[in-house]
Amino acid sequence: MVQPKYHVFICTSCRINGTQKGMCYQKGAVDLIQAFMQEIEDRDLSGEVVINNTGCFGICDKGPVVVVYPEGVWYGNVSEDDVERIFDEHFEGGNPVGDLLI
Repeated sequence: MVQPKYHVFICTSCRINGTQKGMCYQKGAVDLIQAFMQEIEDRDLSGEVVINNTGCFGICDKGPVVVVYPEGVWYGNVSEDDVERIFDEHFEGGNPVGDLLI
């Protein structure tokens, strides 16, 4: 069993019936997941960082929402441009990205 250092949950507005619609989805959350996955591959962190998409966290005005465990760090209004910073500052530097915190 893989024991990642970070487990990242990204809201893609996925509904129980499997459809995707909502704020995070409309704001590019699916592309955001792709950006996270690409960064994992580029940095060879596949054993350390695991990504999962989620349903709604209930704070749609902050979307796309990204939650990082084990710390329980919540990021809001995350864009593809923020992914590299999250990896540099949080995953590799150990410090959450302050201006993205919810």
